[in-house]
Amino acid sequence: MAEFLRTLWGELIWLLAPGRRKDPEFPHVSCANLLYPLPMAVGVLSIRYLFFRYCFKPLGVYLGVKDKRARMAPPNRVLEQAYVKWKKVPHSEIVGLTKHMDMSERQIERWLRLRKKQDRPSVLIKFCEGCWRFTYYSCIFVYGVVVLWDKPWLWDISQSWVDYPHSQVVSSGLWWYYMIALSFYVSLFFSQFFDVKRKDFWQMLVHHIAAILLIAFSWLAGACRVGSLVLVVHDCGDIFLEAAKIAKYANYHLVCSVCFCIFATLWIITRLGIFPLWIIKHTLIDTPELAPDFNAFYIINGMLITLEVLHVYWTYLILKIAVQAAGEGKMQKDVRSSTDDDTNEN
Repeated sequence: MAEFLRTLWGELIWLLAPGRRKDPEFPHVSCANLLYPLPMAVGVLSIRYLFFRYCFKPLGVYLGVKDKRARMAPPNRVLEQAYVKWKKVPHSEIVGLTKHMDMSERQIERWLRLRKKQDRPSVLIKFCEGCWRFTYYSCIFVYGVVVLWDKPWLWDISQSWVDYPHSQVVSSGLWWYYMIALSFYVSLFFSQFFDVKRKDFWQMLVHHIAAILLIAFSWLAGACRVGSLVLVVHDCGDIFLEAAKIAKYANYHLVCSVCFCIFATLWIITRLGIFPLWIIKHTLIDTPELAPDFNAFYIINGMLITLEVLHVYWTYLILKIAVQAAGEGKMQKDVRSSTDDDTNEN
């Protein structure tokens, strides 16, 4: 296995950064490093479970967050099959069911509404999910700033390619920053399938996959400096998004509105300003001249542009909710509301 990884690493380095293939000055970066985030992701999910159970749920209960569960729909095998198949059962199907069951259309529709509510997570569960993401983004952003503060490429992005690809040694702080971020996104990829389902489930799935591939390929290509800037730019705004959700679930509407305004401002500055006009502009225009050996140019930029397309889509949702909040005096739903949410659960 070790020999296979060494061979794979050599071929990937030849493809992505040929100048490094026989370079002994790059001891911290190896293909085998990308295996660490897999067990680390299991650790992240385990820590998440412990935080949910012993920190976030008690905090939510203390703040009066509802843990109300919907009433169970009466067992009905035929209707259950129709619900599983369709989720939103069409009217023609309901009419067909009335012919085979001793139930009227209205009774079937009532059963389906009850069954739909049964799948909704409680507000307390969503509160815990928000607390977990808030905790991670706050900690990783602070850690990222500490790691990058004395790095020249934080202040001058062109420094990202100094001595590339021969002598860019990865510090232990940057190594941990990358491994923790990658393990978190791997955990998000898997947890998304059992967390609260959102309307933008597929967009978020694409986002997580793009983030995982971007971190992995930038690591393999030795573009860790630019990658670290992408990470820190993305983390800062998410802190206030999760804070706004937490405040909303706890019925602190003024705090929610303030956090949402801060989030929306930071989002536009970082995701529509700094990210495309500083980072993507640099990787698209300046990188070919500064780092001609950077063979992952199209792969990395393709992923960065994919993320920016998602940013534009989410900006539309943010502005839509901001307009609604301005008209109603408070934020009525999340930026990414759950698929089956009644947006006024609180």
